[in-house]
Amino acid sequence: GIDNPHIDYKDTLSKSFNEDSQYDVIMANPPFTGNIDKGDINESLKLPTTKTELLFVERIFTMLKMGGTAAVIVPQGVLFGSGKAFVQARKKIVEETELKAVITLPSGVFKPYAGVSTSILIFTKGGETQHTWFYDLQSDGYSLDDKRNKLEGYGDLQDVVVRYKKRDVKKDKDRTQKYFFVPKKELVENSFDLSLSKYKEEVYEEVIYDSPKTILKKLAGIENEILSGIDELKNLV
Repeated sequence: GIDNPHIDYKDTLSKSFNEDSQYDVIMANPPFTGNIDKGDINESLKLPTTKTELLFVERIFTMLKMGGTAAVIVPQGVLFGSGKAFVQARKKIVEETELKAVITLPSGVFKPYAGVSTSILIFTKGGETQHTWFYDLQSDGYSLDDKRNKLEGYGDLQDVVVRYKKRDVKKDKDRTQKYFFVPKKELVENSFDLSLSKYKEEVYEEVIYDSPKTILKKLAGIENEILSGIDELKNLV
């Protein structure tokens, strides 16, 4: 933990905030699905929106020093929203930072306070995105209902840390797995969509059914067994 935390109460979206390019590391869980009055938005924020989930992403970008890194929790809508501001926000992160990772969290990790699906964006200001690593985190070690009971083990938390440190663009190519890389070119072609489901390849096991003739034969056999049982019951009456 932090022995001597220094906590300031500030509205980082307001006109009075002026701490751009000052931080090496930012870890943030901004408020979801809120809005701010247009007249109160700081002039340094250029996204054409009043949605706070987008403005906070831009604000975190401006607060980073060149070479600084952020890990930001965002609602899933930020990753695939088709509105102009959504696309511009994602474009800014992909084009003006090195977007290192998109870690998709399971729906329910913030229950009982919020049920919205979320992801973690990890990016470095001033870097260049060439490939982005996606990870499908399916368990955080707690139940995903309102009770959030502790489960055995740690879910995927330890695994995602290990995999992130060992990520290899030459090896992490199999999109049927829980982690893989996507090249920037593909992100651009898909309007900077950052949702894991856009790129993950699902594997479906083929179910082999009996032929209709075989199924009918089995049904006839079951029917005969039922009729035989009924006859036996009649004989007992």
